[in-house]
Amino acid sequence: MKLKQVIQRLNYPEASIESLQERRYWLQCERAYTYQPIYKTDGRLMAIEVLTVVTHPSKPGERIAPDRYFSEVAVRQRVDVVHEQIALLAKQKDFFTENNILASVNVDGPTLLAMRQNIALRALIETVPWIRFELVEHIRLPEDTTIAMISDMGPLWLDDFGTGMANFSALGEMHYDYIKVARDLFIMLRKTPEGQNLFALLLQLMNRYCQGVIVEGVETLEEWRDVQNSPAFAAQGYFLSRPVPLDTLDRVILNL
Repeated sequence: MKLKQVIQRLNYPEASIESLQERRYWLQCERAYTYQPIYKTDGRLMAIEVLTVVTHPSKPGERIAPDRYFSEVAVRQRVDVVHEQIALLAKQKDFFTENNILASVNVDGPTLLAMRQNIALRALIETVPWIRFELVEHIRLPEDTTIAMISDMGPLWLDDFGTGMANFSALGEMHYDYIKVARDLFIMLRKTPEGQNLFALLLQLMNRYCQGVIVEGVETLEEWRDVQNSPAFAAQGYFLSRPVPLDTLDRVILNL
């Protein structure tokens, strides 16, 4: 061991131990998968979104926010999670092909870029053409990366439009098959008649840049009716279905 490393360990033993313990904590976390249906405005099932449930053995009954978990683990581990999800979905490929249903898998920009280097994962992806990668943020491409390099991972969806990095700048920079509107934006605009008109105009504009808009977080019958009467293509939310275990996919309602 180099002298500099010895000095660092002697000077910061508690910090080193604490860092190792935290890293071990996140590595010990356990994952389970659920899904939430996405329905077209005519009531037909369009797709399902795979969701990750994270817990720790020390508190198995207490869920950890997935975004917190993914922010703490390395990119290679996030790639492993995507691989795990796709492998589970591949086992039910007959359901997706026979019913013409899509499956969306959440992924962040760095993970999507890293997936391109995983030969086994890319081979698996080629066997499941009904899978779509849903970006949890508008991806900022590195200087040496082209849009074509990202597009070869298949059609992309954009999640949570109207919050964070998923905003108007995303519309013209990359092609997304479908764009999801965040519940916060949907709720804010539907409070007033002016906001409702703006919501309709916004969706009309977004439809020019994608195949359709999906409204997230529909929780009441009134909200569902508003979506049905809007230029939206589809919606998801607790009113339509709460997340359910992935192994119950064969019992999903195909038509509301």
